[in-house]
Amino acid sequence: MGILSSLNREQKEAVGLLQIGTFLEYFDLMLYVHMAVLLNELFFPKTDPHTASLITAFAFCSTYVLRPFGALIFGWIGDNIGRKSTVIITTTMMAISCMLMANLPTYAQIGISAAFLVTLCRIIQGLSSMGEIIGAQIYITEITKPPYGYPAVAAVSVASSVGAMAAVGVAALTTSFGFGWRCAFWIGACVAVVGSIARTRLRETPEFVDIKLKLKILAEQCKNKGKAEKLLREGSIFWKEKISNRTLLGYFFIQCGWSLTFYLVFIYFSPTLKNVYQYTPENVISHNFALTLVQVIQAFVWCYLSFYVHPLKILKTKSVIFLFLMLLVPLCLFVKTGVWFVFLLQSLILVFHIGTFPAEYAIYNKFPVYKRFTACSFFYALGRAITYPIVSFGTVYMADFFGHCGILLVTVPLALSFLWGVRHFEKLEGLQPDTISNPLDDAVSSHAA
Repeated sequence: MGILSSLNREQKEAVGLLQIGTFLEYFDLMLYVHMAVLLNELFFPKTDPHTASLITAFAFCSTYVLRPFGALIFGWIGDNIGRKSTVIITTTMMAISCMLMANLPTYAQIGISAAFLVTLCRIIQGLSSMGEIIGAQIYITEITKPPYGYPAVAAVSVASSVGAMAAVGVAALTTSFGFGWRCAFWIGACVAVVGSIARTRLRETPEFVDIKLKLKILAEQCKNKGKAEKLLREGSIFWKEKISNRTLLGYFFIQCGWSLTFYLVFIYFSPTLKNVYQYTPENVISHNFALTLVQVIQAFVWCYLSFYVHPLKILKTKSVIFLFLMLLVPLCLFVKTGVWFVFLLQSLILVFHIGTFPAEYAIYNKFPVYKRFTACSFFYALGRAITYPIVSFGTVYMADFFGHCGILLVTVPLALSFLWGVRHFEKLEGLQPDTISNPLDDAVSSHAA
């Protein structure tokens, strides 16, 4: 991408390696999601349509419910050991889970145990993906400067979109041309191994190295003055800088956006396609593959525009249009406007989806370096762990009581909360970082004096 041409060789190499790793990681993660119409029939018992919808929601949410625990684990590793170690560990975990998935017995072979085993593998994949994309984006945030940092970090999300598209492509081969589904997961395992090996070439970010060096100096100074025990007891001075609750809440609301978008586009419309338009599982996967093409194209466009238009302004504009599109969803499903109108509406929701993309750089920079990984990954995970169940099960039950209009009771509050979060970060963007005192620098200076 030409807008990244001003990055130095080391920065370009890091962006490239992290993009490759994220592509592979999201290929593996999305493989089951887009093959769910086939795999749920293999690993879960056959039931009535309503129960099947609940099982689909359960299988979908199982990937995300334990992510906050993974965020705490990988957040600690990222903030204490290093960003590089985190992205290597997570990719290796994804490779292992794909190997397990490729060898799992089906429900017909071992009964309900198959459902528990596949759910366990999905949980492992969810945990590993937790440290993946956040780790990659934070890494690039810490080695670049604006405006080049905006598209550089957003490029990681572009890679995740391409990975998802590749996963749907493999799913389409599996269902349409008799390509073995187990082979698909073996492919996923192999590409994850490649990603792990490639990332060993990364170097630790300068910001993280600088923080570790200052902590080392501070610890030595305190030790020389007999204050090492007090330093450890207080949890180290560098942890004392507070992150405002409004910033954490705003970030949480913004992270809830993509959960809503993804479920609406790729999950919510599937029953309508099958029951109203007589789509087979193969047709649904082919339909979703076309949507992922739209997703990739829009990702490239927004990534490119983030160099010229401030990404937070892009988020605000998208959220307003997204709210309008939500009003069209019940109408589209109620009057049965046709499959092409459904596809057009899904595509527009993807183009104007709500989420951190492409403003990740502007958002992550509002968190202190030595709390950044833990705070960002935990609230990223918490947002999805809470929103996916609300959206998944909420839309099922709201549709039972209010028909398709019930979806507005879920989508509109989430979209308005997202808009509030974006406006909060727009206010923070007006601050001048150079005028903000760094407590760690102050601590090192005071102890040196």
